[in-house]
Amino acid sequence: MATEQQTTGASADSGAANGTETLTVTDNRTGKTYELPITDSTVRAMDLRQIKVHEDEFGLMSFDPASTNTASCRSSITYIDGDKGILEHRGYSIESLCQNSSFLEVAYLLIWGKLPTQAQLERWTFDITHHTFVHEDLKHLFEGFRYDAHPMGMLLSGVGALSTFYPDAKQIKDEEERYMAAVRLIAKVPTLAAFSYRHNMGLPYVYPDNDLSFAENFLSMVFRKTEAKHIPKPELAKALDVLFILHADHEQNCSTNAVRGVGSSDVDPYSAVAAGVAALYGPLHGGANEAVLRMLRRIDRIDNIPDFLERVKSQEEKLMGFGHRVYKNYDPRARIIQEHMPAVFEATEYNPLVEIARELEKQALADEYFTSRKLYPNVDFYSGIIYEALGIPTDMFTVIFAIPRTAGWVAQWMEMQEDPEKKIARPRQIYTGERNLDYVAVDDREGPEKIVGPPARRPKRPRRGA
Repeated sequence: MATEQQTTGASADSGAANGTETLTVTDNRTGKTYELPITDSTVRAMDLRQIKVHEDEFGLMSFDPASTNTASCRSSITYIDGDKGILEHRGYSIESLCQNSSFLEVAYLLIWGKLPTQAQLERWTFDITHHTFVHEDLKHLFEGFRYDAHPMGMLLSGVGALSTFYPDAKQIKDEEERYMAAVRLIAKVPTLAAFSYRHNMGLPYVYPDNDLSFAENFLSMVFRKTEAKHIPKPELAKALDVLFILHADHEQNCSTNAVRGVGSSDVDPYSAVAAGVAALYGPLHGGANEAVLRMLRRIDRIDNIPDFLERVKSQEEKLMGFGHRVYKNYDPRARIIQEHMPAVFEATEYNPLVEIARELEKQALADEYFTSRKLYPNVDFYSGIIYEALGIPTDMFTVIFAIPRTAGWVAQWMEMQEDPEKKIARPRQIYTGERNLDYVAVDDREGPEKIVGPPARRPKRPRRGA
């Protein structure tokens, strides 16, 4: 614990002589100074609690909405240097993993900490391949949704329902149960995702094909029609596998934080991952690539790009797919996607939005207004174009995002279970309401006659099937 000094003006370097880094804080309310240890460029928020005016006070807290400058955990899974545009998993660059690995190999790396040997990879692949089927009752659950249910809502329900099919997963200290939960989640989420698409399209569900690779199997479950076997084009399967690697984990983002927060209650991993799916459902997290496509369609022609960028500068438009909370440089994932775009378009119908996107990027990066604000393309700028080329509708974009991110969520959940400092998440708040009010009987209360609430609206016409 940090030590209190009764005199002000203590040197910030005073701890250096003892071989430790410290921060000296002076409380101008009392004149007292406090020496706070610095570890990994952080100070512990609990060390602030000793700073108080009176002994009976709660103590000083830090206020950080959205945790933009607060580290909530220690993790050895993913490293990001946003200023330099670096992304690494377990020490391996995202570029080398996309070039040399498959998604399942990267999933193994994320969860177990090391690249697998050939024997380990074969066992891992075999286990996942042979757990892709889901219980028939889950299929019946999906059949109960409306014909136009959003596939992300269906996936959310399906992942949460898995906890009821595997109640032994509540034994989170059991290594075998953890392993099986990891295998089942990575194996079954693509099946649930494909089922949600088929339901939304009014098509019969397609069961997994154990002869296909991970990416091929998903494309088969999505696009197979009356043919006995659907084998996707190699270029498309490869592109999807790379996209899976790119989306597998990305440090403590909104959905990962949700998985860790819910998982801190010692709930089963299926329920924790369902929390991640729910967070990813939000348009500020998982829906950005869809917004990029809408933007490109509004621009319509390359000739309209200069006027569009001027409207962005005057805050009449938003430049979607540019900028990132973490990256203040070019997102390395966006570069990798661009490398695979030519092969995809050779195997599919060319998407004219590509030319608009590339010219938009070129003109934006030539404009100091955007570069001075460190607004560079992120992974969402091009990923939607690839998904559309694969024939995937926009409502499915976030669902496909969830498939690989499941590996990252599981890895983060696993790591949290081994953290000796793990505690149930319980942030503090700054109370801003009234206090010590006297209760007033209902007949003596004053106020408007009108019920407080939103304005009355005309009832909507019921949708077909309601």
